[in-house]
Amino acid sequence: MIVRCWESNDPLFVSYHDDEWGRPVTSESGIYERLCLEGFQSGLSWHTILRKREAFREAFAGFDPDAVSRFGERDVKRLLANAGIVRHRGKIEAAIANARATVALRETETPLVRLFWSHASAEPSGDALSKELRRAGFRFVGPTTAYAAMQACGVVNDHIPDCWVRDAVEAERQSVLSNPLW
Repeated sequence: MIVRCWESNDPLFVSYHDDEWGRPVTSESGIYERLCLEGFQSGLSWHTILRKREAFREAFAGFDPDAVSRFGERDVKRLLANAGIVRHRGKIEAAIANARATVALRETETPLVRLFWSHASAEPSGDALSKELRRAGFRFVGPTTAYAAMQACGVVNDHIPDCWVRDAVEAERQSVLSNPLW
């Protein structure tokens, strides 16, 4: 019997767990996407977000921070009318603000990927990452959202001890930590 961190009969959810959740994400757009999706998930089920993921990608220019950073009020109205995504003004505006913050971080010594992965310590904290992100201009990134993004991106490995992918995820994570690309 295959042991997973959570049981589901939904193939999309099983695939997300087995192939993606906790596997290291080291690209700026990948981390930006996870932060946005975790923010949109707040108050909703992750199933809802996964089912809408492709619509989110289309609506938010493939989560390209440069493209989204140029979104304005016309885009906000377009997104609010898009039934394929979560239509919440605050979350939409936060995704745009977070793209702008991502672009701005490139001009610092700590771009988003480095900032994010600097929290891969023995005692990772959503509180600490949340504070740093908010200081950098990110929105809708409270401690719970920040920690969920850390889990999704492999900064922490929260697969349960008996989970069939835990060891593989940890090996990938250790490889990234020993050979950082940022």
